[in-house]
Amino acid sequence: MLPSDSNLRILLLGNGGREHAIAWKLSQSPLVSHIYAVPGNGGLAGLSHVTCVPDIKADDFEALAKFGKEKKVNLLIPGPEAPLVEGVVDYFHDQMGGYGADGKRGIRCFGPSKAAARMEGSKTFSKDFMQRHGIPTARYKNFTSSASSFAAASAYIESESLASPPRRVVIKASGLAGGKGVIIPTSTAEAITALREIMLEQQFGKAGDEVVVEEFLEGDELSVISFVDGSTVMSLPPAQDHKRVWDGDRGPNTGGMGTYAPTNIAGKSVLESIQRVQEMTVMGMRKEGFPFVGVLFTGFMMTQSGPKVLEYNVRFGDPETQSLLPLMKTDLAKVMLACTDGKLHTVNLEVLPKSAVTVVVAAGGYPGSYAKGTPMRLDDPHPSNTDTVLFHAGTSLSASGELTTSGGRVIASTAVADTLEDAVRKAYEGVKAVHFEGMQFRTDIAGRALKK
Repeated sequence: MLPSDSNLRILLLGNGGREHAIAWKLSQSPLVSHIYAVPGNGGLAGLSHVTCVPDIKADDFEALAKFGKEKKVNLLIPGPEAPLVEGVVDYFHDQMGGYGADGKRGIRCFGPSKAAARMEGSKTFSKDFMQRHGIPTARYKNFTSSASSFAAASAYIESESLASPPRRVVIKASGLAGGKGVIIPTSTAEAITALREIMLEQQFGKAGDEVVVEEFLEGDELSVISFVDGSTVMSLPPAQDHKRVWDGDRGPNTGGMGTYAPTNIAGKSVLESIQRVQEMTVMGMRKEGFPFVGVLFTGFMMTQSGPKVLEYNVRFGDPETQSLLPLMKTDLAKVMLACTDGKLHTVNLEVLPKSAVTVVVAAGGYPGSYAKGTPMRLDDPHPSNTDTVLFHAGTSLSASGELTTSGGRVIASTAVADTLEDAVRKAYEGVKAVHFEGMQFRTDIAGRALKK
């Protein structure tokens, strides 16, 4: 662990709401001297101790390492999944040296190696991993994209539909597909059409080189974010995302239209089962020779037979992070350093006994085509009410300093309160501070939880 008077110079990769929340939390730490956000966004630019670097791309590892050396960066934090899957941690360790036991060389990287990042980068790999280690998940079969495999996958889907009772399936492109690679068909014909688009027409490019066909699980979903140092696992409270774009869980899937935490759909025994699954996963990776360091973000389905893993992610979730980090009482920088040092067991992870709600404001047309560069206004960009925070995602600053939209999910209002009801109310009050043409948002975030 760095001594208390040391200064962290952080290189943070990404430009979404997740990265804004990470930087917001890190900027509160006395350990942090400066944060360089590549490329950053309009909200990150307004944080103290943060400099946005829009001229370097997050996938240009050579330029990133050169910049890191120039700025004497000593902690790398990749926000999105793509750089991790492509091996940014391995590259930085190769170029700048791994962190030495004497604390005087190299760079710490809060994130998994390329080998460990396969848990998100390849769904076929992660499903086989779960099977090897007895981790509860949906029944499945993997297929490669070819004419013969298309025929075999189609036959498998038809056999599932002829079962008694008929079994629905979910079709997943194995690789990274920008959150769009999971298809939940409502009929056999729709399922085979989806297969054809992925396997033969290559709708998702290389992400569809392999395909997972798995059983459709029914129940409530929840997400768990865990800090991992290679062996120790410490989890934040479970969160629940709202994937569909419209109220009532209607419309197409999105990257997430809002979250709340903690959920009220899992009791103590279920949470203990989930923690065991997280620990089994981490121990399995260690046993197979690719120990995991960073954040393990796991999606679970609460089925009648218990929680089952839907998928693994190897980084903070978005927008779950925007709800969870404001609930976190412990210094985030301290936790990250403990993970990179293999000393997470020395940290006491404390969480506020409150509720948090995040409401995402998106551009009109999202998740389909949408306008960019739309001028926007925030009535109070720095609210005096510290219980409500606006986390920017798809925003940028023009040359004249004007705030404009630059993405589908534009900004989010996050509120913390003693009760879920109050957190919902405050979050929607925060939404009222956001103004731009065509903005859309769901009005029922955490609605099901309130009814229960």
